Formats: sequence, C-alpha cells, structure tokens
Amino acid sequence: MHKTRAARETWLFWLVAVLVIGAGLGLRDPWPADEPRFALVAKQMVESGDWLFPHRGVELYSDKPPMLMWLQAAAYELLRNWRVAFLLPSLLATFGTLWCVVDLGRRLWTRRVGLYAGWALLFALQFTYQAKKAQIDPLVTFWITLANYGLLRFFLDSREGRTNWRYWMLGWFAAGLGTITKGVGVLALAMLLPALYAGWRGWPRIREPALDLRLLLGPLAFVAAAALWLAPMLSVALSRHDPAFAAYVQDILFHQTAGRYAKSWDHPHSPLYYLGVMPSMWIPPLLALPWALPAWWRRLKRRDARYLLPLAWWVLVVVFFSIPHGKRDVYIMPALPMACLALAPLLPGIVRKAWPRRLAWTFALALVAACIGAGLAMLFGNPSFEARFAVERGFEPGASAVAWLLLAMGAWGIAGMLWFRRQPVPAMLSVLAGLWVLYGIAGYALLNPSGSARGLMQDVGERIGPRTELGLVAWKEQNLLMADRPAKTWGFVMPPHEQLAAAMPWLRADPTRKVLILQAVMEPCVDRAHAQFAGVANRRRWWLIDASALRPGCVPTPVQGWRGPDYD
Repeated sequence: MHKTRAARETWLFWLVAVLVIGAGLGLRDPWPADEPRFALVAKQMVESGDWLFPHRGVELYSDKPPMLMWLQAAAYELLRNWRVAFLLPSLLATFGTLWCVVDLGRRLWTRRVGLYAGWALLFALQFTYQAKKAQIDPLVTFWITLANYGLLRFFLDSREGRTNWRYWMLGWFAAGLGTITKGVGVLALAMLLPALYAGWRGWPRIREPALDLRLLLGPLAFVAAAALWLAPMLSVALSRHDPAFAAYVQDILFHQTAGRYAKSWDHPHSPLYYLGVMPSMWIPPLLALPWALPAWWRRLKRRDARYLLPLAWWVLVVVFFSIPHGKRDVYIMPALPMACLALAPLLPGIVRKAWPRRLAWTFALALVAACIGAGLAMLFGNPSFEARFAVERGFEPGASAVAWLLLAMGAWGIAGMLWFRRQPVPAMLSVLAGLWVLYGIAGYALLNPSGSARGLMQDVGERIGPRTELGLVAWKEQNLLMADRPAKTWGFVMPPHEQLAAAMPWLRADPTRKVLILQAVMEPCVDRAHAQFAGVANRRRWWLIDASALRPGCVPTPVQGWRGPDYD
C-alpha cells in the first residue's frame, strides 16, 4: 500500500505539472518582447541553413548565444510546426528543472520531501509564468539547476559509498552549457564556495575530495561544453576577415557579458530591488519564510550541509545580481529551485501550523476575489474603461471576452476552495492550477490576435496580392516573422529615418512595391493622403505606402523620442 500511495502521489504531481505548464501549447504565436526575436532567428536558421551565426533580418544577431534558437529550430525540423516548436524548449527545460529538484529532495532527504520541493517550485508565480514563455531564462535555469544537481550529488549524496566523479563532471559540463546559453550560467560553479567552506570546517555529510588529478575533469568538462559553440564560431568568424563578424565576436563575448554587467544600460533599480521581488514573485512558497528562517538557523548551527549549500548559493546569486545598476526580476530565477529545495524538508511541519494555513487560504481567496472583481468591473463598470481597454490592447472580440475568462477563473477557484475547504494548501494549489490551465487554453486563443502581428501581416498579404514585393521600415521582429513572403529590410538597429531613406529609392525603382511602415516614422516624408492604413498590432499603428506617397525631395529626419528598436 505504501508503494502504491507513493506512486500515486508521484504520478499526480507530474500529471498536474503537464497540465499547468503544457496547457495552451500550440495555441498561440510568439508574443513580444523577446519571443518573436528568438523565433525569427530560429526560423532564419532553418531557412538559410546557417546555424552557427544567427541573423535578425540581414544583420548578425549578437545579443544572446544561439543555444535557445538552436533548440527551437531543431524542434521545428522535427515537428514542422512553429507554434509548438518555439515553446517546446522552455517546456522541456521546465520539466528538467522540476525533475532535478524532486530527485535531489528524494536523495538528500525523502521521497516526500522531493515532492514538496516539486510542488513548491511548480506553483511559484515567477517559475510558472516564465515556464510558459519562450525566453532564455527557463533554459538557463535548467542548465544551472542541472549543474547544482551534479555538484550536490557529488558533495552530499552519501548513498554511493564512494566518490562519484560522474556527478562532478556533470556539474561542470552543465555549467558550461548554461554559459553558452546565457553568460550567467557560470554562476552554478559558485556552489563550490559553500562546499569548500563546509569541508574545510569539517561539517558532517560533506564529501571533501582529496587532492586528485580527477578534479581536473570538472574544468575540462566545462571547457568541452563551452567549446561546442565557441570553437566553431571563433574559428569561422576569425577566418572570414569580415568586420561584421569581428564586431559580432566582440559584442557577444565582451559587450553583452562583462560590459553589460559592469555598465548595465537598462532597467535601473536600487541594490535592494530583489528583496522586493522575492516576497512578491516567489509566492506561495515564500509565504513560509517567517517559519523557515529560524528553522534554517537551527539546522545550520547543527552544521547540516544539506541546507548550507543551497542556501548559501541562493544568497550568492542574489548578491551578484544586486551589484550592477541594471536589474530585472527574472535574473534571479535560477536561484528559485535551490530555495524551494532548502524549504521542502520544513514544509510538512509548516503546513500543519495554524497561521501558514490561514495565509494559504487568504492567498487563494485573494486570487479568486481579484479575478471576480476584475471581471465584474469590466462587464458592469464604467463603459469607457472597457472600450479603452479593448482599443489599447487591440482585442477584436472586445474586453467582455476577457471579463468572462476572469469570471471563469474565479468560478474555478470557488469550486476548488469548496472542494478542499478543510485543506487550505491543496485549495490554494487547485486555485493556481485552474488559473494557469484556463490562461493557457482560453487565454492564449483570446489574447493571441492582440499579442502577435499575425492578423496584421495576413491582412497586409491579402491587400497587396501574392506577387507584390514588400519592404519593412521601423519594423519589429514579429512583422518579419509573420510575413507571408520574403520581406525586404534595411537593418534592424539602424535608426528608422535611415531605414526610410534607404527604402525610398527601392520604392521609386518599381511603383508596384509596397512598404509597411510605423506611423511614428512617416513624417515629414510620407503623405498620408496617398498612404493606406494597414492596422494595429501591439498598440502600434502601421501604414502601407508606395512611391506615390513619398514627398519629392524630402530627406527623412530623426524621430523624436525614439527609444530604440528593442523597446516594447
């Protein structure tokens, strides 16, 4: 009976994880700000056959290493469906991260602790939200967690009875893969610092390897993983003697890593920024923090390295990202799995206490009240609010559809709370599960027309006919991604007035050609009386122009207030 119950609980966890994370897969297109960019790069890899040097339009794309784009392109080659392929790497990475945490909890403590760690991580708001997005962060979180898994098993898992160098190499190799996914992947190796401290201080349960040449296998594994991308990229780039490729190497290896950290140029926040992010984005597991802190302190005083290593690594990651001026909430997400792992052994006792149960019930009730309140306000509140909301977001069916979705979420929450009325924590989890599943199944279909440029680009294609050449000025990645034909572009990072200046002779060379242009870029050289309004996508207004709309002798001027092509 014990084995049957254990299997049932394990299967329940993974079934819920598939529903929560996988709901909506294939029902939407890439949404800004980052998803269309990575999907476009992956699509151009498939179309051009050049997987080594990613391109965005005609330019080399050097903001991020190509690991995520490789996986998206590989998923498309396998499935031939971009709506599934662009999200699949995040989905698989999320399951990998959950497996690492569950298995670590099982091996370092018990099977039950492993499942508690999994439940805590699965429903942490930031983790679930990012898991359903096609960004780099879920993938780099997986590599870092896999590296932590290898190092923790090497240092703490005493069941092997001997030093298992495979986990030592796994930790370093995964850190190398994380580094060529996003430069911060190397932070996984910071786990060595608390491990070395515990070994030096003689803490029990910690495996301190003696001086052994096999220690070098770790750094060699790291170099081997990093070389999977760096070696061919550098070899080809340096052999071409092309300034564009030299600039690519300089930007991706130095400017976007050390330069971005030392002189961050966006998202300025105070050094205490993450002290506000964690209590708000890492709930509900961090609701247990008031009871966990004294318990952690008692276990550290008993010199339990199973708590020291993940907790110290969590602190090191937060300190590292608190130093630069620029910060984003998602930067510290790789620390969340280790926080849930350290919290998991305490949760069985915490959730039996009165006040944590009240907190769980209050949180669930607040979610339900927020959904119902927002839905009713959109249906019966000030009509101008609903109309303005629909216009700003570009909802074709109107805001009432969103209102009914919110009310459905609230109704699910009420049903879950009534079903688990004597079990506040399962009630809270059922509310969260319903919200995420409904968001994926109904929300994706409802929000996709306003969240992507598919409708706009399809309408443009129908208007100009299948044989008309199309150009893009001041374009966003989703415009090129969703275009129904190869579109002419004049760079992406080029200022929009320079793009227009380059497009003008192209238009005059053939009066049948068309250019899709952002409204903010049209003045003073485009006459709206001869332009055709194309539509709205992502709160931007687009127009179709040909040579007849160009004012003779006009020279485009810089656009006032332009905040750059990557601004969304």
